[in-house]
Amino acid sequence: MENVTAELEAFVSGWDSCDAKAAFLLFRQTLETVNGVNLDFKARPGITYSLRGAHPAQQGRDLFALIDVIDDDPEQRWLSVCFYDDLVSDEQELGDWVPGGLMGEDARCFNVDEADEELVAYVVERIREAGAGAAK
Repeated sequence: MENVTAELEAFVSGWDSCDAKAAFLLFRQTLETVNGVNLDFKARPGITYSLRGAHPAQQGRDLFALIDVIDDDPEQRWLSVCFYDDLVSDEQELGDWVPGGLMGEDARCFNVDEADEELVAYVVERIREAGAGAAK
């Protein structure tokens, strides 16, 4: 996890501030509070920077949350936060259902590209929900 942290910190420190950065930092912090979480960070500059949360109790799945920083325009980065569809609820229907969208399974993805406090809070709750589901 130390290598993940060093690479992640280097990415964050080099990221010029935009609306998505504050949301990413809050999502990361929330992910880190999931008891037993394992983090993985994959950097693909110009494409995505992916923070993945996994739980050792999960069976047959490599992760429970995927926070992608979409890097097609580094000055206007945005986030796609995805979960397995069966791990989260979406009563407000703010997410997009993506058939086969997460490791070949149906996903629920939330796009965050602006400082929308209600959406960010809603996604934080989905991270907690998915983490609790993965830990079972």
